[in-house]
Amino acid sequence: MRTSIATVSVSGSLDEKLDAIAQAGFWGVEIFEADFLAYRGSPQDVAARLRSLGLTCTCFQPFRDFEGMPGPLRARTFDRMERKFDLMQELGAKALLVCSNVSPAALADRARIVADFRELGERAARRGITVGYEALAWGRHVNDHRDAWAIVREVDHLAVGIILDSFHSFARRVPVESIRDIDPAKIVLVQLADAPQLHMDELSWSRHFRTMPFQGDFPITDYVGELHDIGFRGVYSLEIFNDRFRASPAARIALDGKRSLILLEDEVERRHGATPMPPRSRVEGIEFIEFAANDVEAPQLGRMLSTLGFAEVGRHKSKPVSRWKQGEINIVVNRDGEGFAHAHDMVHGASVCAIGLRVRDVPGALKRARALQIPVFSQPTAPGDAELAAIRGIGGSLLYFVEDGTTEALWRSEFVPLENALPAAGCLGRFDHLAQVMQYDEMFSWLLFYVSLLDVEKKPMVEFADPLGLVQSQAIETGARSLRMTLNASAANETLSARFLRAYTGAGVQYVAFQTDDVFRAADAMRERGIELLGIPANYYDDLSARFDLPEEQLQRMRKASILYDRDESGEYLHYYCRAFAKRFFFEIVERRNYDGYGIANEPVRLASQARFKTAPAA
Repeated sequence: MRTSIATVSVSGSLDEKLDAIAQAGFWGVEIFEADFLAYRGSPQDVAARLRSLGLTCTCFQPFRDFEGMPGPLRARTFDRMERKFDLMQELGAKALLVCSNVSPAALADRARIVADFRELGERAARRGITVGYEALAWGRHVNDHRDAWAIVREVDHLAVGIILDSFHSFARRVPVESIRDIDPAKIVLVQLADAPQLHMDELSWSRHFRTMPFQGDFPITDYVGELHDIGFRGVYSLEIFNDRFRASPAARIALDGKRSLILLEDEVERRHGATPMPPRSRVEGIEFIEFAANDVEAPQLGRMLSTLGFAEVGRHKSKPVSRWKQGEINIVVNRDGEGFAHAHDMVHGASVCAIGLRVRDVPGALKRARALQIPVFSQPTAPGDAELAAIRGIGGSLLYFVEDGTTEALWRSEFVPLENALPAAGCLGRFDHLAQVMQYDEMFSWLLFYVSLLDVEKKPMVEFADPLGLVQSQAIETGARSLRMTLNASAANETLSARFLRAYTGAGVQYVAFQTDDVFRAADAMRERGIELLGIPANYYDDLSARFDLPEEQLQRMRKASILYDRDESGEYLHYYCRAFAKRFFFEIVERRNYDGYGIANEPVRLASQARFKTAPAA
């Protein structure tokens, strides 16, 4: 797949955009006219820059309000076109995007439109330029690629073709099967953009909410699959308008774009029996989470784990690293004065620095990561120590891959059991989910990272209220729920998410949720061991009594233990929270009774309760 991206998709000056696009590995670039107009150099300077970076100018765009113009406006339009041809020849651009007319003056006369494009074809051919006609979803008379194709077919000129844009097609709900009627030789360029499903006018939707493939809700793979089936093997280019992306570093967005196209090509080829890279890694479960902590905070964290019912069961044979266990849950506390964990602690303080996932094929996971341009991590190990496969996550933490079925041997080889270890005293059985918080403009990058690498599905994005702003939350899960994660971000400056980012100095795991089979017994046991739970206002329980037909005894037990409750058509969700450790992270305890969600209805209450401790000493 020859990949391209429009300069409008990334932030910065034209030079900064081109540098980021080339570094991400794109073959070509669409020069957006506004980016060129703001450039201080000449067209020849841009052409030289492209050559030095190894980039091809796939298109110059857009040319607006061309076809169907009446009288004197038509002559002026062709004059404008000739001047654009002059500029394109200096740039070395061989293709021009002409988008369907939105001018109130435009005529709907089909014969006039066809005649305009025939004359345009003649003029473009004399310059060695190809024109691509794109149907804007809000075009005055042409807003469907089927109509654009009918015009191009009737024009029947070698220098006039069609440009397809997935956003415009999906926004107008044009069936993807309609692509089968298009001659692939007449497709000048295919522009790709995903987007969340929103109910709003197409222009605003397009200008503010486009995303990279797989970050939205459109069936992009089906769209490109149809193009593959008709034999199109030309250039696929990203054209993304998104306010978040405009506020993000160009290098990160360009890399996301390239990664999305690598994933898209893999998905399409896989449908046809090819395997460009190993499949998405199937996660069998979370084997461990690792906390980095210094000599002061590590004992404090250990005491908190003890109150949660964990027992320290082993210590690393050569490093100051301890293993805590309860049920199927493994937590590693690393206070080594060297290496990655130490560096992570120096920046973030005590925090989750790594997540260990059990997968079926570790070499395949690493190979797929490399293909997706995800950095593989390694550091020196002591003689006899195992070197776990790891990659760098978006926020700077690590993701370890552990071969499923080998974990007990790994623990035995790395950790020395404590002879007098006390048995775990709690009621926790397994990891339930992890919640990660990131900057608002990073959220789609995190989402793409996980869905491109792991065999997970994304749930519908939701919003909930923090007392000081809105929070967006995106859940991703494996089909068997062996891995559940939520990605949370807020544009507001004083939400709990934003305060976490400041206290943590970056993005990362904000809380870890553990499953129990008896939430009441777990809460009672933890309180007896001295843990401080997050208090929930009495008004919440009065409202529960009104909304749900719950036994009074259960309501009183929930009120006493600060347990929250949710119910859907399938089951029930009971959960409570511990106070935060050093205002950085906290733990949630959940009991699922055939319930598959995350208790989103309770988030405003939880956040309001945590907001009370904004200036209070942390637990």
